Amino acid sequence: MEHETIDFEQGWDDMQPSITKLKRFVEGLPESSFDASDYMMLYTSVYRMCIQKPPCNYSRQLYNKYGEVIEDYINSTALPALRENHDDEYMLLQELVKRWSNHKKMVKSLSKIFHYLEYSFIPFSSFAPLKEVSLACFRDLVYNKLQLKVKEAVVSLVDREREGVDIDRVLMKNVLEFYVEIGMGEMKIYEQDFESFFLEDTTSYYSSKASRWIQEDSFSDYTLKAEECIKKEKESVTNYLHSSSVPKLVKVVEHALLVVRGSQLLEKKHSEFSEIVQKLVTDADGEDTATKVQVLLRNIIEMHDKYMVYVTGSFQNQNLIYNTFKKAFESFCIKITSGSYSRDELLATFCDGIILKNWGSGELSDEGVEKVVKFLACISDEWDIFSELYRKKLARRLLSNRGANDDHERSILTKLKQQFGGSFTFKMEGMLKDMILSRENQNSFNEYAANNAKPGIGLTPNYKTFDINLPSEMVKCVEEFKDFYEMKTRSRKLTWIHSLRTCHINGKFDQKPIELIVSTHQAVLLLLFNTRDKLSYTDIQSQLNLSHEDLVWLLHSLSCAKYKILIKKPSTKTVSKTDVFEFNSGFTVGMRRIKIPLPPVDERKKASEDVDKDRRYETDAAIVRIMKGRRIPLPPVDERKKASEDVDKDRRYETDAAIVRIMKGMRVLGYQQLVSECVQKLSLMFKPDIKEIKKRIKDLIARDYLERDKENPTMF
Repeated sequence: MEHETIDFEQGWDDMQPSITKLKRFVEGLPESSFDASDYMMLYTSVYRMCIQKPPCNYSRQLYNKYGEVIEDYINSTALPALRENHDDEYMLLQELVKRWSNHKKMVKSLSKIFHYLEYSFIPFSSFAPLKEVSLACFRDLVYNKLQLKVKEAVVSLVDREREGVDIDRVLMKNVLEFYVEIGMGEMKIYEQDFESFFLEDTTSYYSSKASRWIQEDSFSDYTLKAEECIKKEKESVTNYLHSSSVPKLVKVVEHALLVVRGSQLLEKKHSEFSEIVQKLVTDADGEDTATKVQVLLRNIIEMHDKYMVYVTGSFQNQNLIYNTFKKAFESFCIKITSGSYSRDELLATFCDGIILKNWGSGELSDEGVEKVVKFLACISDEWDIFSELYRKKLARRLLSNRGANDDHERSILTKLKQQFGGSFTFKMEGMLKDMILSRENQNSFNEYAANNAKPGIGLTPNYKTFDINLPSEMVKCVEEFKDFYEMKTRSRKLTWIHSLRTCHINGKFDQKPIELIVSTHQAVLLLLFNTRDKLSYTDIQSQLNLSHEDLVWLLHSLSCAKYKILIKKPSTKTVSKTDVFEFNSGFTVGMRRIKIPLPPVDERKKASEDVDKDRRYETDAAIVRIMKGRRIPLPPVDERKKASEDVDKDRRYETDAAIVRIMKGMRVLGYQQLVSECVQKLSLMFKPDIKEIKKRIKDLIARDYLERDKENPTMF
C-alpha cells in the first residue's frame, strides 16, 4: 500500500507542536508532557519523508532542520539562563551543568526521532553525524562565549579550597567532566582551555606562598608546609580533576615550592645545620670521651635519617638537593675530626663505634643497620678504602669477641652487600665463616683435651703483634692445641696471635682475692711474680724477650696507671731500665673483678715519657680540638698507613684485571678507548687515577700481557 506523498513544508509544520512539547518536557516546565504517541508521530513523519522517491526525498532538508531545532533550543533556553547568572561563580557553574544535562537529554530524544538519517542518508554523504552536529552547536553558541568565565570560576573555587573554604566538589567534578565531553571524549579541549590555565594559576598561587614562607619559616617548617601542600593537591585531584592532571599538578607545585626556592632553602639548611651541629656537640658534653663519641655518633645518624626524609620525599631525590645534602654531611664529618684524617677512616670509626657500643641502649636493630648503611652510602664514594679499614676493625671485633654478635655482623654485611655489591663484602664474609670454623675447632679441641692430656689453662686461638716468651702453663696448652690441629688438617699452617685476647687471672691479695681481666701479654708478665716477689726491669726483659718499647708499654699499665698491681721503685711516673718491680699484695678495690686496659698502640712511646709533659701536650691538643669543633679520635697513623698500602696494592690488582678483561673481550683496542673503558669499570669500586692506569698498561706490556701494534703504537 502506497502512502500519500508528504510535502516538506506541510510535514514540518505538522511536526512543530510535538517538537515544542519535547522542549517543554526537557525543561521540566509545569503541565508539560511528551508521551509515546508524540514520539511515534515525529519518528513516522521523518521516516516517510526520508523514503519518498526524489524529488520528494527530504533527507537533506530534515538533516538541516535537526541543526536548526538544536540551535533554537539553545538560543531560547540555555543562553538566556546562563546570561542571568553570568556574574556569580557558583550560579554560573550550576547553570552550565544544568544546561549541559538538558542539552544531552534533548539530543538523545531528537537522535531517536531522526535516527533514520543515521543509516539511510549520513553514511552516503559528507555530512557529520547528528551527535557531532549537536555538540558543535553547544560549543559554538555556549562554550566559546563563556569558556573564559567558566575556567576563571573553576580556578577561583580551587583557590578558595586551598585557603580552607569548603566548596561543592560534586559540582566541580561535573564541570570538569563537561570539558572532556564537549571535546568528544578527547582531552584536547580540557588540556588547552582549562588545564594549562589551571596549572599557570597554581604556579602563581604557590609562588606567592613560597615568597612569604621563605622569609618567615625555618627550613624544616618550610619543607613540612611544602609536603602538606603537595599532599592536599593530590587529594583534590582525586575528587574532581581528571586523573591525567595528577602528575602535572604535583610537578608544578614541587617546582614552585622546592625547585625555584632551592638555593634559598639550601642557605637556610646550612644555617640550621650549623646550629644543629653545635647542639649535637653540646648535648654530648659532660660525658667521658667514649660516651661523648657514641652520643654524637647516634645523633649524627638520626639527624641524617631525618633529613633524608626531606630529600627523598619533598625534594624527590633531585640531584642538586641530594648532592648539596651529601656535601653538607661530609663537611660536618670533617669538622668533628682532624683534617689529616680521610673521610673513609672517619666512616670506618663511626661504624665500629656504633657496633661496639650498640645502637642506642642495647640491640642493634635491622632499622639501625639500615640507617648506618644509608649514612655510609650518602657520604662516601671510594668504597675500597672504607672496606679495607672496616675489614680490619671487623677482624678486631671478631677476634676479641667485642661488639655485635654474629647475627648482627652478618646483618650489617648483608645490608652492605645489597648497597655496594658482593666484591665489597667478599673478604669479610670469609672472616665470619672462619670464626664459625674456629669455634667448631675450639669445641672439638675441648673434647680432645678432655679425653687426652689436660693443659690446665682454657685456650682459644689468639692474635699477636710482637714476640713474647710464654710461661710453661701456656706453652703446654699451645702444644696440645697444635697436636690437635695438625690431626684435623695438614694443608694449613698454624700461626699464634696473642695481642687481642684477654686472660682472667686470680690475684691473691691480702684483703681479698680479685679477678683480674688483662691482656695475654699482661698475664704473662704477672705470672712471673708467682715464683719471685721482686723482679728488676732487666730480669723481666730477659725472661719475656721483649723490646724496650713493648716492655715499657706493659709495665706502665700495671704500675703507673689506675690499678697499680705492681709497685715500682723508685716511685716515678715513667718506666726506666733501672727500675725494680714488686707484687702489690696490699692492693685493694671495691669490686671483685676489674679490667686493666692497655694504652692504645700509638701511645706506647708516651708511657715512657715524662707525665707532666704528656699532660701539657694532651691539654694543648684538647684545646685545639675544641676550637676546631670537637674532634673524634681515629685510628693510629701506622694502621692508616698500612690500610692505605693494602688498598693501593688491591687497586693495582683490580686495574690489571680490568685491563686484561677488556682486552680479552675486544682483542684490539686504541689507547684512549682502553683507558676510558678501564675508568668506567673501576669507577664502580673507587675513583680511578689516569696516571696509575697508564703505569699498569706499561707494566702489563712489559710482562707480555699486552703488546703495541708495530705500525700504530696507540693500538694495543
